[in-house]
Amino acid sequence: MGFGGVQREGGSLPGVQIPISTSTAETTLIECLLVSDIFSTAWSSVTFSGFKAGDSVAVFGAGPVSLLAAYSAILRGVSRVYSVDQVQERLDLTASIGAFPINFNASDPVKQVLARELGAVNATGDRDAAITLRNMVSMTARQGGIRIVGIFNATLKDFDIGSTFEKALSVSAGIVLRLRVAGELVPLIASGQAHPSFIVSSVTGIEEAPEYYARFSQHRETKVLIRFQGYTCLGGMLFMKDYIGFNQPRIT
Repeated sequence: MGFGGVQREGGSLPGVQIPISTSTAETTLIECLLVSDIFSTAWSSVTFSGFKAGDSVAVFGAGPVSLLAAYSAILRGVSRVYSVDQVQERLDLTASIGAFPINFNASDPVKQVLARELGAVNATGDRDAAITLRNMVSMTARQGGIRIVGIFNATLKDFDIGSTFEKALSVSAGIVLRLRVAGELVPLIASGQAHPSFIVSSVTGIEEAPEYYARFSQHRETKVLIRFQGYTCLGGMLFMKDYIGFNQPRIT
């Protein structure tokens, strides 16, 4: 939590209220680590969509961040979560946590969702190219909200600003300040209410990193952590020096 993300030597969680020792379960360590990584991003995407308990939420994409966004929405009491993607393994995982999978290769995802909602969803979240944003605008209810998160480097073309204005939608985007949401997430993990580690498909060593980057690119992995030797616990700070994680292929 001392920096944005864990794609480097380690991550720290200042003031963690979970007792940590050399005997602490690896699952607990991983769940704490995810607070400084994609769990905070996913949780915030739901917050900034403007949802209310009982709303329906659609998440475009079912990668690791999007899966945790769907999971966060379920934890926070939405009535239904739709997960839109084309990779069947990802959609199967979304179904296992209680989300409703929508395969956009089967038919128009907007029509699939609206046929079940009798109108529109109340909030949508996640990111991608302009066609995804247009679908989000079409799917979102009047006075609903859209949150764009993740790595967004596409140029906006043909974005339907007219419908966005006419439907009075709230649209937000940007990075997540993890320290601001850690106070919400750590107690959920400590109390056993949240288990974000379900997203981790493999923990591997640095020597196998190229293989697992390739596996991730082929959609054979959901979220991979690379483990190094040992970890350090100093007072109230857990320094996760033994793990880094990756969410997207970065091999050149």
